[in-house]
Amino acid sequence: MFFLLSKLLDFVLLPAVWLVALLLGAWLARPDSRARRRWLGAALLVTLISTSNALINEALLAWEVPAVPLAAVAPADAAVLLTGITIGDKSPHDRVYLSRGADRFTNALWLYRAGRVRQIIISGGSGAVLRTQGTEAGNLRTLLLLAGVPDSAILLEERSRNTRENALFTHALLARHPDIKSLVLVTSAFHERRALGCFARVGLRAQAFPADFRTSDRSWAPDYWLLPDANALICWSLLLHEVSGWLVYKAAGYC
Repeated sequence: MFFLLSKLLDFVLLPAVWLVALLLGAWLARPDSRARRRWLGAALLVTLISTSNALINEALLAWEVPAVPLAAVAPADAAVLLTGITIGDKSPHDRVYLSRGADRFTNALWLYRAGRVRQIIISGGSGAVLRTQGTEAGNLRTLLLLAGVPDSAILLEERSRNTRENALFTHALLARHPDIKSLVLVTSAFHERRALGCFARVGLRAQAFPADFRTSDRSWAPDYWLLPDANALICWSLLLHEVSGWLVYKAAGYC
């Protein structure tokens, strides 16, 4: 039930949904009425805010966990790579398709190649409402093997569907591997805050190694502040999803 409700909340928090609802309200209102002008004014305000690259970049800069230099990562037993970066509903199913967050994968691989971790734990089943081909952890294991990581250095947790379950099921997995005592948690910078909290709640303290940054360095160029950007709408949806998820998890005691 929690999983389905989280998907519904994602839909409700989409700025694009708000915009459509406001335009629909304007269309249904009487022509030349004050109500129609209010609906259209609200739609214009949502459009201006949600397409502002500067506003969303500043908001994300305040929310994302800052990048950690590789040299600052203390050697650890394992990196925990959180999934949510593969595309399961794309045919043909003879390969692994990666989404925007692919550098979660490359950063975990980098930690391993740099000798900062001995093993990589991939945590994630499927975040889809309907089951897709295989699990995300299984798909990313395939890519690690192709990248030359030995199978003995890879552990899979394939049941989780959200961040809380990532933490719970990784904790259960590590109970069978008492030799793994120190962790580096690899996930998107916007998600790292909630993930660290969930892992700490189940007793797993981990170093942060955020990836998949959605921000750029602050700029004083006119286009940064003035030009509308369609990608800003996507980033606002992402940030609203994550902040609301963090608040719900906090209220539920999950992080």
